[in-house]
Amino acid sequence: MKHRFITASLLAAVITAPACAQEAQETNNETLIATVNGQTYQLDLFRAYYGEILAQRNGQDSPQLQEQAFNEFMNMVVASQEGEKRDLTNNAEVQAALALQRMMVLSAAALQSIGAETNPSEAELKQAYDELVAQSQRTEYKARHILLDDKDKAQALIEQLDAANGKGFATLAEENSLGPTAEKGGDLGWFDSRRMVKPFADAVAEMEPGSYSKQPVQTQFGWHVILLEETRAAEPPSFEQAKPQLEALLRQRKVAEALTELRNNADVQLNEEVVTVKEAPTEE
Repeated sequence: MKHRFITASLLAAVITAPACAQEAQETNNETLIATVNGQTYQLDLFRAYYGEILAQRNGQDSPQLQEQAFNEFMNMVVASQEGEKRDLTNNAEVQAALALQRMMVLSAAALQSIGAETNPSEAELKQAYDELVAQSQRTEYKARHILLDDKDKAQALIEQLDAANGKGFATLAEENSLGPTAEKGGDLGWFDSRRMVKPFADAVAEMEPGSYSKQPVQTQFGWHVILLEETRAAEPPSFEQAKPQLEALLRQRKVAEALTELRNNADVQLNEEVVTVKEAPTEE
């Protein structure tokens, strides 16, 4: 067989062909993508391979990626045939790897099937939403800062602010700050402290609205003089906005519970010569 490269347009057609109806799905299961040295390869096999490639690329599909994946797939086809010719399927390491791959695929499929059977009720979603709101109660800050490359410079600006009773912060930021917000008077807008590096976030959390830092605050970016203008309680997402996230979270919980139940109900006999068995701690 001569090695040929498939065109992007043809490959896109076979990858993205609709397979929603049962009849279409059955047809796809029998559709060949290639016959190599007399051995047939199903389109669904390539679909599964391409799905893994897409997952690695965060779903960024493209004609170039399709062609690359197809040619990698064909390389894998001829290499695997060579492995069979060399009788490598009887190699102990190969057999273990094949068994592991089979177990991983079946495990993932089983957990996906369990998750698909889970439909969280409205009451469960409401309860999860209440938990989310309780956990997301946090403070947002509106602040300005002046970024400098030297502690003494920062201390000098703090002394200027002291002399001016804290006035003129924006002007000092415009004239002295090395940060990208200098032209906006150091304005950082509203932010969650989790967006900031820890020393900066810790300093802001200890300040009162309307106050500025009395000591320079050091981060990996340099030395900061900070003015905290306002604080407010963060607005949680609405129930409808959070619903898709909550459904996924509850499905994950159900899958984890089902997996724990499977483990607890399994008849497990460990080889204690290989596995160290520890007794579960008992409550006194």
